[in-house]
Amino acid sequence: MRGDEEQQNDMYSYRTSEMRVPQDHPLRGLRRMCDEALPQLSPSFEELYSHTGRPSIAPEMLLRALLLQALYSVRSEGMLMEQLDYNLLFRWFVGLSMDAEGWEATVFTKNRERRIAGEVAQKFLVAVREQAGGAGLLSNEHFTVDGTRIEAWASRRSYEPKPDPPERGTGARGRKRLRDTHASKTDPEARLFKRRGAAEARPSYLGHVLTENRNRLVVEAMVTESASKAEREAALRMLGRRRRRG
Repeated sequence: MRGDEEQQNDMYSYRTSEMRVPQDHPLRGLRRMCDEALPQLSPSFEELYSHTGRPSIAPEMLLRALLLQALYSVRSEGMLMEQLDYNLLFRWFVGLSMDAEGWEATVFTKNRERRIAGEVAQKFLVAVREQAGGAGLLSNEHFTVDGTRIEAWASRRSYEPKPDPPERGTGARGRKRLRDTHASKTDPEARLFKRRGAAEARPSYLGHVLTENRNRLVVEAMVTESASKAEREAALRMLGRRRRRG
């Protein structure tokens, strides 16, 4: 028997977002790890916020939202806020109730920049890595370093001559390179860079990860400006940080 199409908006729901997420969903395990790591960052959060004024976005929620943005390749804060408005899975993971108001993209971006200034993301990685260390999943015997190009939100047309270029460049024998004389007006730190065989150089950064080889877990990560020697220099820096942490 064919059912009738009923277009009716329910005013109330008797199922919570917790009930709607399948028990075997991969984000459930990730949420448990986040809930264990985030309380360790509470002292860092206290240093970043004033004790007066209006409450901001909870830093724990903001970090979970940034994690979703990376996992699901959401390309902008505006699209992420749109997803948080109607995506129940995203709301559950972040910790927003089904009736809670979403956030403005500009407010979210401002709070994100505060996290970057306080190096909270790096501390978050360390807290999660300690969970793996406590479970005996890390090894110091063999590591692999890998890097990838991260395209900046800038175009080649945005590069303009610098008003005060240095007298001596960063090239061999003081030769001036493009990064010494020109900079992007939308992202001044982005450099034109290409891998071997790439069609053209594009404004970009380089992301680097240090992975232990027993369980292929990332133990260090960092982002640098694009350069031909950046991957080697980043590898030494990450190994040095790993050695200091034991």
